[in-house]
Amino acid sequence: MLVNRVGDFSLLLALFSIYFVFNSLDYDIVFSLVPLAIDYKIILGSFQFPVIDLICIFLFLGAMGKSAQFGLHS
Repeated sequence: MLVNRVGDFSLLLALFSIYFVFNSLDYDIVFSLVPLAIDYKIILGSFQFPVIDLICIFLFLGAMGKSAQFGLHS
C-alpha cells in the first residue's frame, strides 16, 4: 500500500515538473522542446540539478513504485 503511494507521488511530481518546464503534457510538444531545456537547472542550496535528470528520476521511481519492482515491493 505504501509503495503504491510512493509511486503515485513520484509520478505526480514528474507530471508537475514536465508541465512546469514545458507548459504542456503533449508528447510531440515536450519531445520537440527537450533540446532547449537541457541547460535548465534547479538550485537547491549549493547543489544544481538538471531539470531533465530530475524528471527522468521521478518517472523512473513512479514506474518502479507502480509496478512493484525490486526495492519498492512489499
